[in-house]
Amino acid sequence: MTKADILVHNGTILTMDDQNRIVPDGLLAISGNTIRYIGQPARNASQREPGGAEKGSVSAQKELDAEGGLILPGLINSHTHAAMTLFRGLADDLPLMQWLNNYIFPAESKMDADFVRVGTLLACAEMIMSGTTTFCDMYLFEEEVARAAQEAGMRCLVGEVIYDFPSPNYGEIEKGFIYTEALIERWREDPLVNIAVEPHSLFTCGEELLLKANDIALGKDVPLILHLAETKEELEEIEKRYGKRPVQHLKDLGLLGPHLIADHCVHINKSEIALLADSKVRVVHNPESNMKLASGISPVPEMIAKGITVGLGTDGCASNNNLDLFGEMDMAAKLHKANKLDPTVMDAQTVTKMATIDGARALGLEGITGSLEVGKRADLIVIDINKPHLIPMYNPYSHLVYAARGHDVKHSIIDGNLVMEDRRLLTLDVEDIIEKSKEKSRKVKEWVK
Repeated sequence: MTKADILVHNGTILTMDDQNRIVPDGLLAISGNTIRYIGQPARNASQREPGGAEKGSVSAQKELDAEGGLILPGLINSHTHAAMTLFRGLADDLPLMQWLNNYIFPAESKMDADFVRVGTLLACAEMIMSGTTTFCDMYLFEEEVARAAQEAGMRCLVGEVIYDFPSPNYGEIEKGFIYTEALIERWREDPLVNIAVEPHSLFTCGEELLLKANDIALGKDVPLILHLAETKEELEEIEKRYGKRPVQHLKDLGLLGPHLIADHCVHINKSEIALLADSKVRVVHNPESNMKLASGISPVPEMIAKGITVGLGTDGCASNNNLDLFGEMDMAAKLHKANKLDPTVMDAQTVTKMATIDGARALGLEGITGSLEVGKRADLIVIDINKPHLIPMYNPYSHLVYAARGHDVKHSIIDGNLVMEDRRLLTLDVEDIIEKSKEKSRKVKEWVK
């Protein structure tokens, strides 16, 4: 008999593996932080033993009954700025550059480590409670982001944002590189926290900075992450400075490669898509943020058709204004259908992959998460479908993209640890985080008067 620590059963398992296997009336067993068994219970053995749950040949001390719901990989938010939860709704309905220069950058210049810690804990609570188990972060005071994620029990890929002007965290850029390298070494063996090198963008980072960042990423064997071709203004600025478009500028600097994760990629053409595909660059789509800031529509269907791995991100709460990936999936599917006038574009299964296994591929974490497979880390969620807006269910992928929302997540397991049970967060004190967040918001109001 297989012994496990946690047994999840009585639900439809969407594995999101290479065969897109779906296991009806499924059973998933977890030992330690690893998935040990996926299948169906034996029909001739359903008796329970004292002190444990037995389903055929698998038993465990902890049993989670999915009650006919969906069991799937935890969602992966492939691009966000977690601590910006504390800027949620701060300066809505403004152009990107005005939003950044007049509100966000001035407020960020007054932040400290505790501000980022509280904002990240708030983000982790929101993400766990809406089905996200892994996130990728670019922000300031990222040591605090890593610690907050560790406290919440979330998997993450994080990196300190670096740019040509002084940072409120590390000061001058040379110290930013030192800070980044120290992060890489300090968290290298952590089971949940991974580190990347993260120059902000081409319009805030000169050639020397980009080259140094790239050298560190390659030398330390970690991803390089930046915002790319997000707005027309960025496009015009890079063409004015260098006489070329952003993707070509990166190519000429030698930054295109499988180690690069490019966020947004809104204003790119066919030849640039080919360059990204040939270089095996990974891309993250942020539809709601791009819509809210009127940045444009990224050519995601064309990128996917060329074999580019595209993950899905919410961006920060100042430009979204939430971290619910279910809403992001819904928007990603419908935006491109409307844009192409084609209802077959960005089908539900494709979009679900973007939020799970393709998100893991985008972050370089596909070996451990993003799908439910024996031997992978146990990162999974259970969706309660016994609700009016989720009945009936004919196609589970359709349900996830077009009907479900974050509040439908009932249980969440990350790295084999139960972090939310029956909608109750087990790793964080939500009430305390909310009160501390309210205190920080009062400071923000003073900063942006």
